Amino acid sequence: MSAAPEPRTAPDLRTAPDPRTVPGAGADPGRVFASLRGQLHAAAEEFAGGPDALEGILLGMVDDVDRAVREPLEIFPVCHHSPASALAMARRLREKRPKVVYLELCEDMAPLLTELRNCRLPVAVQAFASDIDGFPPDWAPLSVVAPITEASAEYQAVAYALDTPGVELVLVDRSSDHVFQWDARRPAGDDQEEETREDGAALHGEAVGVEIGDLRPRFAELEEHLLRHGRVRHWSEWWHQYVEVPLGDGDHDTYRQVMFLIGSLFRRLAPGDGDRVRVDEDRERHMWTRMREHLAATGTDPADCLYVCGAFHAASRVEEFGVHGADGFEISPRTATTWQYGLIPSSHAAIEAQFGLASGSVSIAAAQWAKNLRRTRVKPYRLEGQAGTKKTPAKRAAVPAVIPDPYPAPAPASAEDRLSGFLRQPPVLDTLDEAELLGWSVDVVRAARRNGYLASTADAIAVFETSILLAGMRGRAKPTPYDFQDAAVTCIEKDGVPGRRDVRRIVEIMMGGDRIGQVGYEALPPLARDVHDRLAPLELNLQQRGVRRALLDMASRPELRACSDVLWMLRRLMPHGAARPIMGERRLGERSVQESWDLALGTHQRALIELGYEGVSLEQVLEQRLRRTAHGARATTAEVLAAVEDATLYLGGRRLADELGNRALEVLAGERTVDGAPEVLRRVRGLLAYYRTAEPVLPPWIESFVRTGYAHYCTLLPTAFQDEDATTGQVAAMLGFLFGMEGLALSLGCDRTQLELAVAQSHPKDPAKTALLWAAQVQLGTLSRQELRARCDELLASPLVVPSYPRYLSGFVHALEPVPGLADVVVEAVSNAFGRLPDAVLLPWLPVLITTLRSNAGDLAPLLIREAGRIFPARLPALDAWIPPWRRPPAAPRAARPGPAASSAPRGAALLPAHPATCDALAELLGCTGEWAPAGGPPPAATGAALLPVHPDTCDALARLLGCDEPWAPTGTAPRPPSLTDRHPDTAHAAAALLADR
Repeated sequence: MSAAPEPRTAPDLRTAPDPRTVPGAGADPGRVFASLRGQLHAAAEEFAGGPDALEGILLGMVDDVDRAVREPLEIFPVCHHSPASALAMARRLREKRPKVVYLELCEDMAPLLTELRNCRLPVAVQAFASDIDGFPPDWAPLSVVAPITEASAEYQAVAYALDTPGVELVLVDRSSDHVFQWDARRPAGDDQEEETREDGAALHGEAVGVEIGDLRPRFAELEEHLLRHGRVRHWSEWWHQYVEVPLGDGDHDTYRQVMFLIGSLFRRLAPGDGDRVRVDEDRERHMWTRMREHLAATGTDPADCLYVCGAFHAASRVEEFGVHGADGFEISPRTATTWQYGLIPSSHAAIEAQFGLASGSVSIAAAQWAKNLRRTRVKPYRLEGQAGTKKTPAKRAAVPAVIPDPYPAPAPASAEDRLSGFLRQPPVLDTLDEAELLGWSVDVVRAARRNGYLASTADAIAVFETSILLAGMRGRAKPTPYDFQDAAVTCIEKDGVPGRRDVRRIVEIMMGGDRIGQVGYEALPPLARDVHDRLAPLELNLQQRGVRRALLDMASRPELRACSDVLWMLRRLMPHGAARPIMGERRLGERSVQESWDLALGTHQRALIELGYEGVSLEQVLEQRLRRTAHGARATTAEVLAAVEDATLYLGGRRLADELGNRALEVLAGERTVDGAPEVLRRVRGLLAYYRTAEPVLPPWIESFVRTGYAHYCTLLPTAFQDEDATTGQVAAMLGFLFGMEGLALSLGCDRTQLELAVAQSHPKDPAKTALLWAAQVQLGTLSRQELRARCDELLASPLVVPSYPRYLSGFVHALEPVPGLADVVVEAVSNAFGRLPDAVLLPWLPVLITTLRSNAGDLAPLLIREAGRIFPARLPALDAWIPPWRRPPAAPRAARPGPAASSAPRGAALLPAHPATCDALAELLGCTGEWAPAGGPPPAATGAALLPVHPDTCDALARLLGCDEPWAPTGTAPRPPSLTDRHPDTAHAAAALLADR
């Protein structure tokens, strides 16, 4: 570790400081810390054996403190979410009454701060951008948050400035756009949140956190040294013990000098060659430049201003530091990115996770803040009408600036070095507050019992005594909340956690819990307010956290249909759990009459607010997202078809659906793989079924899609059969599209020859695809079922092929998608395998078969099982005498029934007297309304012939039904041609038998 020593005294380029604001004014600035410099010089020589880098660091820290103290514009150093900083800020604001407050916060977030009064803290001020211009596309969406709690110095400054007439609040930090301009996109965990906690820890999402007062050592060895010698576990506990508690009762000058010293120490020991240091220095240059611009533009006296910033930035060494610092820092213009601003709910856990604080530290800080207020009786600043706080009486009218302040700040009588005395004095040991510790012990035992622990009064006594013991071992007389937490874990938790919460979490909840903020209705964006207005008929308080059950009976209350539409869109747009249907569904062509929902909009308020950054209504946001999905660079046909379905389900109308459908057609024509074929088939089938029932004609885009898809998949089919990356399911889906859409495709002008050629050119090597190809050939008629059965028998007869037979069966099962009529053949193939293979082959082979079918064709197995249930006997006793259909001998052809022996008339004429009722039914079926000739009429040969001139249309229909295409012989010609029954005796008898069954 080496560093060049800083000059002992900075060049005095400033005017004389105002004695009202700067302690030690009127004395020689170089002598204010002369004693401290001498002590540190002697310490450096003693520990380092002479002047070296250590002396430069120690004396440079004093120079930084001296420089910050002598600045005419008072700098107020703070630590983020520090009760000591908030308390000191409240005191100083009441003493100084500044007219201008400069705050280290993104300058473009200023308009949002007035909305804090409509929120319940903690909340976070957010800048959000989904449509970015000037940043890499993969960075989208951009999000910057600045969390604010009541126990923070920045909230005290904001509340004072907004509720005090004549006071101006100026934000001077870089804008949200510059956060990403200057950030080199550091790995997650530096300034970005790592979602390590559930529930409230994810409230900030992946937003970049901006905080005031990032006081944590960036030198790992220094932090480890402080934790080890301080006998603490983590940084939050060290800060609470050695900074929060000592400074809680300190005066203003001591507080400032100590914070300047800590900020200088961490700054000088931080790595000096990283991007983070460069960004920090640019931020300091930006802030001082903005303050000098404001002072020059308004003519405000620096003595009437207060600059609130992190202690790390207060000890800045950039040339632009101070009201008389060097000018020339150029602030780059913002990009063309469109930023949206709003307030989102935050929580203690979210703040801890985002800024790397220990679990429960923010809750403990909130409890310490409340305790400090009670002890010191300091009246904090709160925004008038702040949600979640008690109403206060009307404030006293503000005193005009020209009237002397009735509570002036006490001016120091002489220069005073507060650091020397603070660093030399031993730590003040707080006396043990037995009542407080006893109350903690009783409360934690009570909470533990509610969470399933077998805790008793003895455990409360043990926690009490162990807390005192641990505090004594760690060198402190009064146990801190962290000591108490360790004692409770030791005495109560022991070796198991019976419930959902462990003891450490129980203590955190007892100390204040994970307080979660809420954004009020007035501070919500228009979209969020519109959602609450449209869901008002449900009569539920959707602003509260937790789950609310909503029951919608659209039959009795038709006005709830609009609420149902909103809820289904929320389910589509928001995270899982925000709107979850319990009963009811929405699918193409289906609408539920009754629905039941679990709603948690209050819990997911952040997601609802961020929807408001994308549009002014749910319909607009959904339409934008669907278009963005469909026109994305990596959009697939299945994704675009899903967008078409969503547009039809949630938005209605044909405009957007037709637009997205045409986009699906473009994407399909450009695809060269079959990865999405199963999803494409499922989506197209659903859309076709919907349009055929809900629309008078099919939309033009889906007709073009079927026509293009038929030719597209025919072209890719031979390659897919041979491609090792194409799965059997994907090829089966292609065949399912081709065979399932074949009728519509042929009617639209496609040629079936293209499919026949594609199948003929396919030569797969994989057994599953080979079986799939055989099924396609059966469907096309180029392979008979008997030939397919023969091939399956050959596979079982070959010992070399038997191990791969399960893969053939997998292909056959997949073939049920395009050729569902092969279900009986597949059942036969499986049954033959179980019946013919010996146990030595079947038993090792059986697990492979089951796993293959389950992994590759699990969704088609139910069809196979239903077919097997139809073929096999339903009862076990019948199984012994049961013969499979494929093993039964073929039925003999039915012999022709002889006509009357003595009759020389055609056999067809004998049908009338033999089956009069059957002939009447046939005549009625064929549309003949005439009367039959009487029995004593003309000879039978003439009776059949007489039907032709009387009912020519009926006779033509009967001829076509019986398969006769020859012309009728003219009446009266000789010789008479053979009758229909003479030419087709089997057909005539089959028709007679069919009609007799009727």
